[in-house]
Amino acid sequence: MLIAFSVAPTVAADDTGSVSDAVARAIRVVRESGLPHRTDAMFTTIEGEWEECMAVVKQCCDVMAETSPRVGLVLKADIRPGWTGELDGKLERLEDALSRQQDG
Repeated sequence: MLIAFSVAPTVAADDTGSVSDAVARAIRVVRESGLPHRTDAMFTTIEGEWEECMAVVKQCCDVMAETSPRVGLVLKADIRPGWTGELDGKLERLEDALSRQQDG
C-alpha cells in the first residue's frame, strides 16, 4: 500500500508561520522506519503493509504532539494488496502513458 500524508503542528514556531523544524522531526521518523518513501513540498509518501505504514504515521503524529497542543493530519491511501514497488511503478506507468500519447 501507498500512504501519502502530511502532518503539521497547528501552532507555528515563529512569526513567519514556519513549521519546518517540527516537520523535520516527523520526516526523521519516516527515514528511520526503513520503509520506501518520498517527500515533496506538500506530502510524504510511504510504501509498505497496512500495520507498518499506519505505525509510522502514528509515530509522526506523536512526535508532532510533543511540541504542539494540536496536530493536523491529511492522509490518502492506495490499498492494492499484492503490489510492491509502486512508489516508482505508478510514476513509470504514467510516464509511459504520456510518451504513448505524445507519439500517437
